[in-house]
Amino acid sequence: MATTTINTPTCGAAETVKVGVVLITSPEHTDCGAFAVEGCKINHKSATNKEAKSFTFDQVVTADTAESLHSELLQPLTESISSGYNVSLLVCGTPTDMVGALMDKIIPRQVLSNLFSFTTSQETTEYFISVSFLQFYPDGAAVDLVSPNKETLQLVTHPVIGSVVEGLCEVCVCSAEEACDFYKTCRETIKTNAEGISSRCSSLFSVTAEWKLHPEQVESDVCRSKLQLFSLAGGASKTDLRGVIPLLKVLDQTLNPPVVSDSLLHALLKDALTGNNRTVLIYCINSQGFLDETRSALHLAQKVRGLVTKPTSVHWNPRSAEQELRESIMELQNVILLGESEVHNIYKLAQLTQSLKIVKNQSWKKRREESEKIKFKIKKSSISSQQFSVDCLDHKERSETAKFLQEKLRQEMEEHIREGKGSAEKVQERVTRIQQLKEALREETLKNETVPRKSQLSQQSEYNEAQERRRQLKEDHTRLIQEEVAKMERDLAQEQPPTESPQRELLVLSRERQVLVMHIEALRAEAQQAESDLQDQHHRHQTELCCLREESLQVFRVFRQVSEEQRKISEGRYRSVLLEAVQDAIYLSAQNQQLQAENKQLRKALGEIKDALAVRGDPVADLINQQQ
Repeated sequence: MATTTINTPTCGAAETVKVGVVLITSPEHTDCGAFAVEGCKINHKSATNKEAKSFTFDQVVTADTAESLHSELLQPLTESISSGYNVSLLVCGTPTDMVGALMDKIIPRQVLSNLFSFTTSQETTEYFISVSFLQFYPDGAAVDLVSPNKETLQLVTHPVIGSVVEGLCEVCVCSAEEACDFYKTCRETIKTNAEGISSRCSSLFSVTAEWKLHPEQVESDVCRSKLQLFSLAGGASKTDLRGVIPLLKVLDQTLNPPVVSDSLLHALLKDALTGNNRTVLIYCINSQGFLDETRSALHLAQKVRGLVTKPTSVHWNPRSAEQELRESIMELQNVILLGESEVHNIYKLAQLTQSLKIVKNQSWKKRREESEKIKFKIKKSSISSQQFSVDCLDHKERSETAKFLQEKLRQEMEEHIREGKGSAEKVQERVTRIQQLKEALREETLKNETVPRKSQLSQQSEYNEAQERRRQLKEDHTRLIQEEVAKMERDLAQEQPPTESPQRELLVLSRERQVLVMHIEALRAEAQQAESDLQDQHHRHQTELCCLREESLQVFRVFRQVSEEQRKISEGRYRSVLLEAVQDAIYLSAQNQQLQAENKQLRKALGEIKDALAVRGDPVADLINQQQ
């Protein structure tokens, strides 16, 4: 029995965005105000306002009861996927261990387990699941962590399947464990690529699920749904040092339509909050945080809860949709050829062409082939990185061994100089140890010098092999083309049509076209081989540069540590000298004061003696006065 093809999305009733709040710390009375929870309502009273402000959400939990989010919000959200609805989950808030656990362990694992449990339960249904990952920097730049070529990303809208990120690479997965491993790898890549600002980077993990509604048919209708997991960085306050959360900017654009942004993240968030999605926001709030931060977060979550989406179930037939688009394009081209080439017709033709391109790119076979290529490149890159890491580690260990031998030799030399002459046996024993250390140090130095030479020889050898491979490929193509030309000449010589007849010209042109096509294919294959060799060479150079950078940083760290130690020793020496100088100055000042006191006492005693002699009329007093 034939089924009816559906190529239009089925719109459901409008729904509001559901908001769940996770309180990182238990609500307590703080100096800045009161924070009380009553079911799904939060009463917040600041120190300046006597009346409490009430905020109502769909669910309010604490860090200890965060698991209940699954049954209340996440489980119904993932169940919508089985009906072909697009769902979006936004997680944001104060960057703590709780938020990291939600994003790295709890939410992805639970959601992906629910999704794959549905697909695997349908044993007779043929399904296709792919994943992708986008990283967004604070300046709005978007990076596809899976794409080896870093293509330009652009959000386009298809009338049937909705919003699609053009240029985004997808990887096919067959189990929840494989999808979780992919998610974990991408999260670690973000921390590695953006070390200093990883906490300020947002991300989007997307899962696209498609399955055939009638597997027994060759061209069956397909049910398509998409899960988007946003991790948003930043604070709800415009004065937050972590930057402003993208959600706040999107709300400003929604409430003020003239405000337009060309950011891909803003466009994706706007589509998730106002488009054909079922959306849930999970906001992690610190009830004991700063007043402005807590109040702004509550206000922002309350505003998001007031947004309305229009969930849409997508059931479509790719083959039928492609045929309809081709017919529409042909009709519009005929209209334009008849002279009715108005601007809106040309614009509509461009839209139809773009929609056709999107539909052709949704082919399961094509996406599987692209996924296998990406997985192969990722695996090849991982193996190459591991090999370079092992080489760098060996080089580092040899450098540390050489440093240890140098330090040991220095100690032996200092001990030999300090002790001077001794018994002949001890001197001979010490000289033997010094000679052994020198020999070991010389061998280690030669090993360290050999490693870069081997690396350079290896790189030169790989380059020569790649060059020889390209040369051999070019020679093979040249030989094939020459053989084809010779065959063409023999075939034309055997043919007997008149020299100037149209049949002979047509035959010559067809044979020349075959040769040109072969030549073009040969050039394309050579270009692909050269590009592959260039990418491999670039990756090796980047990895070696990373190793050299790490080694240079290690040298600078050691140099800085030695400089700091020398500075501390010099500072301690100067402090001790200064302390001794101060102590000497204090001692001399005390001695000076004591001598001055004794001098005063002697002058006083001398005056008393002089007065006594003057009273008695002793001539000695006159002599003393003359001497003074």
